[in-house]
Amino acid sequence: MNWLDKLERKFGRYAIPNLMYYIIILYGAGFVLNMVNSSFYYQYLALDIGEVLHGQIWRLLTFIIQPPSDSLIFIVFAMYLYYMIGIQLERAWGTFRFNVYFFSGMFFHIFAAFIIYFAMGLSLPMSSWYLNMSLFFAFAALYPDMEFLVFFILPVKVKWLALLDGLYFLYAVVQAFLPAYGGSVFGIIYKANAVAAVVSILNFLIFFLGSRNVRPYTPRQMKRKHEFKKNIKQARKTMNYGNGASHRCAVCGRTDLDDSNLEFRYCSKCNGNYEYCQDHLFTHTHVK
Repeated sequence: MNWLDKLERKFGRYAIPNLMYYIIILYGAGFVLNMVNSSFYYQYLALDIGEVLHGQIWRLLTFIIQPPSDSLIFIVFAMYLYYMIGIQLERAWGTFRFNVYFFSGMFFHIFAAFIIYFAMGLSLPMSSWYLNMSLFFAFAALYPDMEFLVFFILPVKVKWLALLDGLYFLYAVVQAFLPAYGGSVFGIIYKANAVAAVVSILNFLIFFLGSRNVRPYTPRQMKRKHEFKKNIKQARKTMNYGNGASHRCAVCGRTDLDDSNLEFRYCSKCNGNYEYCQDHLFTHTHVK
């Protein structure tokens, strides 16, 4: 059991289903707000640590409202793209893991903003651009061969688009070490942008390198996973273990009331709804 499994057992019930649906609504509201008053976001909602330390703590959440595009032409396509990416990631990982990935991305944005403020003395409003890129990187890692139609004409695999974005991230870091055109002020801004890029991409690296179970699911696997959950719900309705227990091992008879740390799984090879604890899941004799 890795750290994500442990977190999901404790806090999985608090996860927000269809999280990206609500994020897209916020993006839409942010776009409308930008059309009505283009300066309102940066004056009152952007992730500005200087203003946060002066009491405007709502900025730690409201910065997410910034839409991925300011163009009326591209905003619909951008919102659809990120909605599709978010939905696919949630289907592949599950609701809790996608929640963890998205909200940890927000945390790293805030962390980067604090580093920039205290290390460089610069109160630079942080946008949600790097957060959106971390979503795109995750999608590309799971589905590298999926194709997007660039300009609605040219089919390009996601992995090549992610590579271009990766080069942009690399350029943002390298630029911090180059002589700044325009003086020291621009040099500080370049360094701040490099910090934002590096800290933000940590979300992607930690999530993928720190979890052994982050992997893509084929449509057949996703269908099998859905049917498996459906069978579990049906089995719980028809089986009664007594004493309020929800799980019971068909071999040793232990339930979740005997040990709250025990894991139980249904065996797909057994003929019927037979549930086994973690000690007997792979050692029992299959029921035919």
